[in-house]
Amino acid sequence: MNDGSHETAPEDGVSAMNPPSAGGCFHCGLPLPAHSPWSAFVGGAERAMCCPGCAAAAQTIVDAGCGDYYDSRSGYGATVDGSDAPGLVLFDRAGNSGEGSFTVEGIRCAACVWLIERRVNALPGVLESLLNVGSERLQVRWDPAACKVSDILRALRAIGYTAYPYDRERHGEQLERARRKLFRQLFVAGLSMMQVMMYAVPVYLADDGTMDADMTALMGWASFLLTLPAVLYSALPFFGGAWRDLRRGLPGMDVPVALGIGAAFTGSTAALVHGQGEVWFDSITMFIFLLLGSRYLELTARRRAARALEALQEGMPASSQRMPAYPLARGTEVVAADSLQPGDVVLVAAGQAAPADGIILEGESDADLSLLTGESKTRRMAVGDLLPGGAVNVTQAVVLRVQAAARDSALALLVRLVDKAGQGKPALALWADRVAAWSVAALLVLTAVVFLAWQLVDPSRAWPAAIAVLVVTCPCALSLATPTALAAATDRLLRRGVLAVKPHALETLERATHVVFDKTGTLTLGRPVVRATHTVGAVDAQAALDIAGALEAGSAHPLAQAIRAAASSAAVHARDVAGMVGQGVEGEVDGLRYRLGSAAFVAALAGRRTPAMPEAEGSAVWLGRQGAWLARFDIADGLRPEAAEVVRRFEAAGKTVVLLSGDASRAAQQVAGRLGIRLAAGDQLPDQKLDFVRELQAQGATVAMVGDGINDAAVLRGADVSFAMGGGAALAQLHADCVLLGDSLLPLLDAFDTARRTLRIIRQNLAWASAYNLAAIPLAATGLLNPWLSGVGMAASSAVVVLNALRLRK
Repeated sequence: MNDGSHETAPEDGVSAMNPPSAGGCFHCGLPLPAHSPWSAFVGGAERAMCCPGCAAAAQTIVDAGCGDYYDSRSGYGATVDGSDAPGLVLFDRAGNSGEGSFTVEGIRCAACVWLIERRVNALPGVLESLLNVGSERLQVRWDPAACKVSDILRALRAIGYTAYPYDRERHGEQLERARRKLFRQLFVAGLSMMQVMMYAVPVYLADDGTMDADMTALMGWASFLLTLPAVLYSALPFFGGAWRDLRRGLPGMDVPVALGIGAAFTGSTAALVHGQGEVWFDSITMFIFLLLGSRYLELTARRRAARALEALQEGMPASSQRMPAYPLARGTEVVAADSLQPGDVVLVAAGQAAPADGIILEGESDADLSLLTGESKTRRMAVGDLLPGGAVNVTQAVVLRVQAAARDSALALLVRLVDKAGQGKPALALWADRVAAWSVAALLVLTAVVFLAWQLVDPSRAWPAAIAVLVVTCPCALSLATPTALAAATDRLLRRGVLAVKPHALETLERATHVVFDKTGTLTLGRPVVRATHTVGAVDAQAALDIAGALEAGSAHPLAQAIRAAASSAAVHARDVAGMVGQGVEGEVDGLRYRLGSAAFVAALAGRRTPAMPEAEGSAVWLGRQGAWLARFDIADGLRPEAAEVVRRFEAAGKTVVLLSGDASRAAQQVAGRLGIRLAAGDQLPDQKLDFVRELQAQGATVAMVGDGINDAAVLRGADVSFAMGGGAALAQLHADCVLLGDSLLPLLDAFDTARRTLRIIRQNLAWASAYNLAAIPLAATGLLNPWLSGVGMAASSAVVVLNALRLRK
């Protein structure tokens, strides 16, 4: 047993680094395919590999510093079909952290998903395994003391699946090769179908005996030869999948398809040789073409959805330009982005992505945040602004001081959320998986019963009826009904700025009766703004704001920033400005002395009693000059401009909107009144928020919670479905079912609309697939549906399901 330790060399004296079979795979020794595209850099040279699994295994072994394995091994690594894999233990030396992602090749249908998850979950020490069909990635959590990476890989290979630890580049290359191969098989099948039809149509038209027997036989043999490429090449995915399914003892979707193709081809060939009976070469090629077309369409839909998620993972640059001597020197050095630490200074050139979250020290530029927020417009960034990791610097170079390591950046957090997204399945998907996994066995039993029944009634019709049942009842449409809709919905939501992390989110969201909002940072902006300007006498409100903005030009106080943001003129300047801690500022504008701050502070200059004004909304900041009061600015946390529209549309949809806030009850009631929310509660501590939601749930409500802060983490987890704001706390995002990537509530409306449409389409797909089978089975079993119509019907039903799901992308 090769456990990765040093072993004695083979007796013939040939080192494993120079294997005796020069034409074989360097890792496993199997023959190399012609022009093999797979290789790995081992022992200072590029070594040819037979498959991506061997290439990934070899490269991982070398990258882990275990290249001496190839110097000391006594035999080749395992082949894909091997029940034991000596080289797999090298993955254990590369890392056994207890959580990992694996690429799994050869996934065909829901039965594959069910079998893979069931087999891995049965391993001792495995805590959870979830397969994402869209990306063909298996996420596994295990106890390192009881399970190893090699155990997982060995278990998957034992049931016929090639698996290896996930590598983004190799995984993408493998998926692209699989797509191109499927397209070639589809092209060959289409070409064969068209050519066979040219010979079949004249035979159909001459059913009145106008074509002699020799010409009919010639047409048949020409059809036979033209069908061979479709059966021997294009149909390989079905035969290979069926063989693997039968070896493991669990028939999947490929079994009835392969049996149908094989039976029809065998029967047609026998009829052609004996000169009597029907031939179905045109039906065979049409069936293969339509089924491959449906599979290609489904593969394209899944890959498009997975690509949107993978774009986030590819957004973080691998390297960065660190400025080790800044500000004394401007020189840079290239370092790995993962090595950056808080306090490091980096240069981000135009067109590059920020390697980590950082504060801009020098330069102004536009930033493209589309990857993080979904916003199509660039955002202006200046000195002092936070540029999140993964944001693309568009116009000119800027210098950043790193605030958080790359692994803790905003994009890194989203990547971790993406790894969680799509791993689980909602209840409808689990039901469809179970039904599809077991329906194949029932289908095979039904086919046998139909064949035997027709043998007793009319043996000449037994073979066509059995083939028709095999083909028409393949539950492909049932297995595609849910995953294609979920993949399309995930893609749509991500393009709209919503990342669905938990599997139940869409299903639960569609049933939500109550939508509960936090106040600060959710319905409000989370920062103070000037809500109102009250002037004294004929003073112009904007002129007063401009003067106040000039006085606050050098202050970093949040209230000062709100006043500056409301001021419109940069031409007004103040001089001799002095700040009084806790009171305000005093300065000179155009030769006049002004004070800005509390009423008592300004009264000392204005010299009169405070003017009578309405009750202030939030904090009151006064402006006055020698002998005169000028204005009062009411500054408070500003409402999001879209908040009223969001609340109105939820109310119109029949949802009960609730406001829960940790702020004072008076402030919460004010915000609720302005937005038209009838039920509001303030002074709510985190545990009280959770109790409030649980009380609603006890009354039968399905609660959707929207929050952004650390204090919302508990209630986000306790709600039936939850949303975290993209600009909120990381802890809140990690506990939420969905994340709003941008700084707007409008994607929340898209999420509810998408959830409603997704569940409707899933139900339509399941209803269509079930109705189709219920209608088609009696027709096929009674001989009213011949094999070629069965093939058309089955392929068409799968295509209908996929196309219906793709409507979600619009």
